[in-house]
Amino acid sequence: MHAEASPVVELCGVGVRVDGARLLHGVQLALAAGEHLAVLGPNGSGKTTLLRVLSTYRFPSDGDASVLGVRFGAADLRPLRASVGFVSTALDDLLHVRADALPLVAAARRGSLWPAPGILDDPQVRATAQRALERVGAGHLAGRRVDTLSQGERQRVRIARALVAEPALLLLDEPFAGLDLGGRESLLRDLDALLDEPGGPTTVLVTHHLEELPRGIRRALLLREGTVVAQGPVGEVLRNGPVSACFGLPVAVESVGGRFTARAVTAT
Repeated sequence: MHAEASPVVELCGVGVRVDGARLLHGVQLALAAGEHLAVLGPNGSGKTTLLRVLSTYRFPSDGDASVLGVRFGAADLRPLRASVGFVSTALDDLLHVRADALPLVAAARRGSLWPAPGILDDPQVRATAQRALERVGAGHLAGRRVDTLSQGERQRVRIARALVAEPALLLLDEPFAGLDLGGRESLLRDLDALLDEPGGPTTVLVTHHLEELPRGIRRALLLREGTVVAQGPVGEVLRNGPVSACFGLPVAVESVGGRFTARAVTAT
């Protein structure tokens, strides 16, 4: 009999306090390989703090946390970070520079922010970077300078930089921020294809909006004031009651073809 694989993510009673402020409290979460989770909640609910714990850059103040089978406090987490892709527009100004997309993605394969001269001379590195761009529908951007790209195109390059290292865990912090309707729908389509890839990374996606959930997301966690309101299969969690409790106002949730929408309900 084979031993059961360790969860990709396991949080037991995790809390985070900063300067006396409680950002997370009592979070329980377990994600197996290949599971994809959406984390939703209002501003200040603790969503990005949770991602920073999962990225191993924020240690819990309370409880126990393990990522990719490594328990916080029991081992050096720095080698683990190469297996965790963290995508956030708030983390870097890298994609405002005069460099082409392909070498920037190739640099991430080498663990660097900036491409070294001749980095594309290695055929394997070039092919791997090109494939990462293609996985998010951005293969045609390989020779484009990133400071000339649209916000949606830059976001694809960010995700490709995370994917090129073949992470086991992919963290997406508001990947649709700043996108118009067309850009959102195009990126959603490409993320759906990514989430359907056999053997692809376990993915945690943070957003404020139910309309931004790819169909490949099967689990949801709702946060309010650092506390989990509900979690489980999307069909059970993304309902009127839990979503209303999470956002603090009456909400009507609808699902059509695997996509969700939500609107506030006014009293009559």
